[in-house]
Amino acid sequence: MLNVPSQSFPGPSSQQRVSSGGRSKVPLKQGRSLMDWIRLTKSGKDLTGLKGRLIEVTEEELKKHNKKDDCWICIRGFVYNVSPYMEYHPGGEEELMSAAGSDGTDLFDQVHRWVNYESMLKECLVGRMAVKPAFPKVIHSRFQNEKCHGHTFVSHLPFSLLCTDADYHEEKRLLNGMLPKSQVTDPLAKEGPSSPSYDWFQTDALVTIVIYTKQKDINLDSVIADHRDDSFRAETVIKDYSYLIHIALSHEIQEDFSVRVVENVGKIEIVLKKKENTSWKCLGHPLENHNSLIPKKDTGLYYRKCQLISKEDVTHDTKLFCLMLPPSTHLQVPTGLHVYFKLTITGTEIVKPYTPVSDSLFSEFKEPVLPNNKYIYFLIKIYPAGLFTPELDHLQIGDYVSVSNPEGNFKISQFQDLEDLFLLAAGTGFTPMVKVLSYALTNIPSLRKVKLMFFNKTEDDIIWRSQLEKLAFKDKRFDVEFVLSVPTSEWNSKRGYISPALLSEFLKRSLDTSKVLICICGPMPFTEQGMKLLHDLNFSKDEIHSFTA
Repeated sequence: MLNVPSQSFPGPSSQQRVSSGGRSKVPLKQGRSLMDWIRLTKSGKDLTGLKGRLIEVTEEELKKHNKKDDCWICIRGFVYNVSPYMEYHPGGEEELMSAAGSDGTDLFDQVHRWVNYESMLKECLVGRMAVKPAFPKVIHSRFQNEKCHGHTFVSHLPFSLLCTDADYHEEKRLLNGMLPKSQVTDPLAKEGPSSPSYDWFQTDALVTIVIYTKQKDINLDSVIADHRDDSFRAETVIKDYSYLIHIALSHEIQEDFSVRVVENVGKIEIVLKKKENTSWKCLGHPLENHNSLIPKKDTGLYYRKCQLISKEDVTHDTKLFCLMLPPSTHLQVPTGLHVYFKLTITGTEIVKPYTPVSDSLFSEFKEPVLPNNKYIYFLIKIYPAGLFTPELDHLQIGDYVSVSNPEGNFKISQFQDLEDLFLLAAGTGFTPMVKVLSYALTNIPSLRKVKLMFFNKTEDDIIWRSQLEKLAFKDKRFDVEFVLSVPTSEWNSKRGYISPALLSEFLKRSLDTSKVLICICGPMPFTEQGMKLLHDLNFSKDEIHSFTA
């Protein structure tokens, strides 16, 4: 299978352009913005050079097209002529040329696997790769024609998943989710966690799917479940892997369901409500990647539509958006991770990352008896001349936006035995700090102090200033310093930009031996400069976390 690097697609000023490796952005010529590219794709111009024909491309043919003015790249089995896109690519021509005449899937997945390249490059599609036929061995399985909901399937599956009368009693004896050894690849067997398994049982009214993760650090954040039409999808994040249950259910269920986790044994119970009190002979038919354990980086993003419930002004250009998850979704975004929003703008799907926050700094410190996990809040700055945020701001209450599964590489384990936490934020780079701050103050007994240095242009730009000041007054472990680059003459606090002088004074350990973590987030130049200064101040990589998307 082949794939193409779409790391180039986010807008030039987007936070998406920052990657964990400090990936640089290339200035684009005037008239080469994302909106200009969309206009070009709508112009009717032949961008493939094939006059509308689609062809089958051999590997030999693909290799010939490896020059700037004749550059073909393959993504997931589809070949694109990206030559017309060269000047529109914020990552630069060199980045695209690194995959010229070859399969760019790995490069694409490393940088921006969440980008909808099919939409962005649809007018550049040359055709499919010619794939040599393969005849895999069949082990521990059999063929059987089946019908379910009017569709005929040719099943090549473990006995326990087949929906037939003859197999019903066999199914009761077998553990549904056991993967035959032949289905676990060598790299997983050697490097990944123990392969999970699943089972299911039923009562007159309920069906319970039980996932045995064989891990002790599983919680409700680890499980993402969606029921859509007749399919049910449950993804469990286990360290850097994802275990997927993906089934076309044999019977209808009600919209809502519940998820329970027994943390000390790593057992997950997903309880579905039957629409009719009838006995199920099987759970259903496996769908794509069912019962698979694969590296998280190799999984595609899954979206569900969330409804806009409210939006309110926080500053002159920043708003607090509240989205409601569908009743058929279980999703809790872990501290330090982000999601992607997806909107269709002028016929093209555009995505942008956002980090969820709480509805206020203080709501996170309460322990509600019945926490409502159906609502997600986002602090979003609206750029009037931008492409994405004006469209987002034009959404009416009741409209929908597609929201992805959580992404990111922040680990809660970084908080273990932490004594000093320093947060460096610029503008809306404050958003990941909201949950980091609240988690640290409520869950880390070893914590001595938390300090936030918050960079903005003017006083009017400071998000939740009064709440931050109130929190600093109430919790003596917390302190906040505001730094303005364009202050008024009345401003009597710190001013300027991130600098060695500001950081060396700010980053003082409570003890010489204190365990320290420094989190940084903001526009790319701020983050890159901050990372350099932190290394110059002799902080190690393990003591620094840069929030990037």
